[in-house]
Amino acid sequence: MEYNLADLFESIADTVPDREALVHLDHPGSGAERRLTYAELDRAANRLAHHLQEQGVRPGDHVGLHLYNGVPYLQAVYACLKIRAVPVNVNYRYVEEELVYLYRDADLVALVFDAEFTERVAGALPRTPKLRHLIRVGTPPAGAPEPRIAPVPLAEAEAAGSPERGFAPRSADDRMVIYTGGTTGMPKGVVWRHEDLFFSGMGGGAPTGEPVKHPGELAERVAAGGEGLVFFPTPPLMHGTSTLTAFIAFHFGQKVVLHRKFAPEEVLRTIERERVTSVSLVGDAMLRPLVDALSGPLKGTDCSSLLSVSSSGAILSETVRAQFAALVPGALLLNNFGSSESGFNGTATDDSGPEKGFRISVNSRTAVVDPADHRPVAVGEVGRLALRGHVPLGYYNDPAKTAETFFEADGERWVLLGDMATVDARGVVTVLGRGSQCINSGGEKVYPEEVEQALKAHPAVYDALVAGVPDDRWGNRVAAVVQLRPGTGSLDLAAIQSHCRTRLAGYKVPRTVVFTDHIQRSPSGKADYRWAKAVVAGVGGSEGTGGAG
Repeated sequence: MEYNLADLFESIADTVPDREALVHLDHPGSGAERRLTYAELDRAANRLAHHLQEQGVRPGDHVGLHLYNGVPYLQAVYACLKIRAVPVNVNYRYVEEELVYLYRDADLVALVFDAEFTERVAGALPRTPKLRHLIRVGTPPAGAPEPRIAPVPLAEAEAAGSPERGFAPRSADDRMVIYTGGTTGMPKGVVWRHEDLFFSGMGGGAPTGEPVKHPGELAERVAAGGEGLVFFPTPPLMHGTSTLTAFIAFHFGQKVVLHRKFAPEEVLRTIERERVTSVSLVGDAMLRPLVDALSGPLKGTDCSSLLSVSSSGAILSETVRAQFAALVPGALLLNNFGSSESGFNGTATDDSGPEKGFRISVNSRTAVVDPADHRPVAVGEVGRLALRGHVPLGYYNDPAKTAETFFEADGERWVLLGDMATVDARGVVTVLGRGSQCINSGGEKVYPEEVEQALKAHPAVYDALVAGVPDDRWGNRVAAVVQLRPGTGSLDLAAIQSHCRTRLAGYKVPRTVVFTDHIQRSPSGKADYRWAKAVVAGVGGSEGTGGAG
């Protein structure tokens, strides 16, 4: 056996076949739930895998997963891996034109999709000639046009496939492709070898401990250990972090709980009912609604089972962390840092916050380098984060971007991330922000994430995004889109600026503020900077004036 994700899962399923592996709960107590043991999940994946094979899906072929959270998502992932096909995540918020781009860019030959998306799939299909097989989950809405290729209902595909294995040998070199969110540009497919993703994205079977030394050790550890841990990835599985969280749970032989969509009050009810021990989410956009519910309608919900709440993909602000810690004092809050291109890089330090910046204790494979010569920068100098060792092979269908981002040095493969950072004498890294989002105002560099942290420290601010606006004098000025907390009254530009000046240098203080009823983010909670730029670009004004919205 190699470090192949299907092989590893099957070894766990053979070790603890009757242990509960996956629970799908949309409305706890309603009876609308599905529970599968490891053996049942394995057989369900086998059935779908055999169906895909019979439809001509071959090793290396790309299969799209255009699905909400649920059993079919993880079933389809493992079905692909079992036959050495490549599962590809599809952002379910994409409209028809975006789907055409992704379906074509990813060279999809098959697609598993939720029935709600039938109209979009039907519209995109005529322009995606390689896509030849469809599997539909659920019943389409009345009146939805049928795609030109008749979709096979998932239930029929399962019924036609054998529950047994009988698959060809697999390899650690088999592939997974994780498409980036595309919130700052067109999405890109990050190509991972199974072995590299296992170690970089899943901690080698032990994210907080010692990685396994050989593939068989994973099942040995499960056999020697017990059960009782319950992992609850609340963001969409099409966000890579959630899928990796589910894999990590399976590699421990533990249980994964899913909701179709994020609903804060239902999340809390599930934590209480299922005795959830670990919740993963994305930033304040997900944790703040949980805080609001625990402080209000669901006050008193039993969250004592929680051991940890981790965020990746967006930073948890100091204010929201403090509020949650007061409500659930027994849970460890983790601000994790990573990306589709790097997996896990490190965790924020205890003193990370608006005053000192987003500081992370990085793993030994992470460095801050000069983007020109790829050599480590001196203490205090600004460079770009980079990771060596188990890194992706590159971007699918994009050799130019691959050459810009991936390189070799000292006999190892490296990936150059888009995050600007500094490193101190102790090796602690301060992440400044994405270089592509950096605002150059009068020659000074301003990173939106730092300003957003300061804004969200105001008790009346619910959420905020920051972007640059063209300015005749300074080249660009700092602008903010701010969502206020309901019932807190109103703020104006002067009040925002006065608050920020206690935490930021003057040139970082927003000169324009647009107040809005809702901050647009991706389904996973990540910042949508294209939307923020469009909002602030539509507001006039100069230094000292604020926009209205």
